[in-house]
Amino acid sequence: MLDAMAPQAFAAAASGSSAAPIRMGFFFVPNGVNMADWRPTRTGAHYDLPFSLQPLAELQNDILVVSGLTQDKGRANGDGAGDHARSGSVFLTGSQPLKSEGSEIRSGQSVDQYAAEYLREQTTFASLELGTESGRPLGKCDSGYSCGYSNNISWRDSATPMQKLVDPREVFERLFSDQLQSQSQKERARKERKRKSILDVVMQDVNSLNGNLGGHDQQKLDEYLTSIREIEQRIQRAESGNSETRELVNAYEIPEPGTPESVDQHLQLLGDMLVLAFQTDTTRVSTFMFANAGSNRSYGMVGVNDGHHELSHHQGDAEKLTKISVIDRFHIEQFAYILKKMKSIKEGDVTLLDNTMIVYGSGIGDGNRHNHDDLPVLVAGRGGGTITSGRHIQMPPDTPMCNLFNSMLDRAGVPVDCFGDSTGRMRELAI
Repeated sequence: MLDAMAPQAFAAAASGSSAAPIRMGFFFVPNGVNMADWRPTRTGAHYDLPFSLQPLAELQNDILVVSGLTQDKGRANGDGAGDHARSGSVFLTGSQPLKSEGSEIRSGQSVDQYAAEYLREQTTFASLELGTESGRPLGKCDSGYSCGYSNNISWRDSATPMQKLVDPREVFERLFSDQLQSQSQKERARKERKRKSILDVVMQDVNSLNGNLGGHDQQKLDEYLTSIREIEQRIQRAESGNSETRELVNAYEIPEPGTPESVDQHLQLLGDMLVLAFQTDTTRVSTFMFANAGSNRSYGMVGVNDGHHELSHHQGDAEKLTKISVIDRFHIEQFAYILKKMKSIKEGDVTLLDNTMIVYGSGIGDGNRHNHDDLPVLVAGRGGGTITSGRHIQMPPDTPMCNLFNSMLDRAGVPVDCFGDSTGRMRELAI
């Protein structure tokens, strides 16, 4: 939103349309958390952030900590083992997945795709699916469950998981140079060498636009274009940095081709592009898997060389629980980085974060118990002023997480009677 757009924005508001759309994001982390270092001891507005959530200190008034939500269909319900796979597939669907490791997979339409289907005509892309681990689409991953369940949280319909983008280059090209997607890889490579930056293509338009803008708008446009160029440069560094083979002990430490060497760089780069997609209204719906369900990635950058999944089976071991808390805090640091980016972007008198609703959490509570009740859940943003943030909410036991989704769909203007296994609305979002 530029100052020069204000007359059009006021006209749109007068005609009944919204100048600032509501965005929805859904962030997934695997293997549960160490609840002792996650859950605040007090409810309401005056609560202290525990160890794992302390990176959110500057954002405490912009988030809700929600305790007590449940995904019942993540439980076995007669299907036996496979909680990690179910935790991924049920996270946004509220539907029991079919226990199958073959080509026949079935879950349910996820809340992001329910919203995307309704909003698809209003943006360039109906949704944006991101992640840092690709993984196999089929085959056995968890106790008789297909890898499709572990590697996806977004489902177009009950039989079609949405393939997430892992390579930052692919995300960038989808957002800013989609016209290249139909060309051969060779032709795309030739064009990439020929033009050093996507900005080269639009500079004539930029210069023309600048002539019609005031000083403040010119500064905002320059900041936006600079952020795009910085992302380009970081992608280029990631691609050149991964050109050589590295011998690493843990296979999860080996970056996929074209991705940054470190997990935090990967998460932040994808997060920056998600923010740009929301900022430019390229999409209003996104999912982001920090890692696949059951991921055994290690986190050497914060001193944890053990696999995450292995640690989650801690059996009460204090050392393992401490390492889990370090991983939890690392994930929250990356989440805070993305939220701060959103909060720095003004939209009229409020910010991009104010006009967004982001759910962050896991489909498992404690990795050792494999429980799907009392899940670790955060809600960031104010949903256009309809959410009262800055609180810790304790919901009644076994409150369906889909009640939260129902309430988010309402706020995004997406009509819904009952989503997943919801039993109503989560009225506690506002006071």
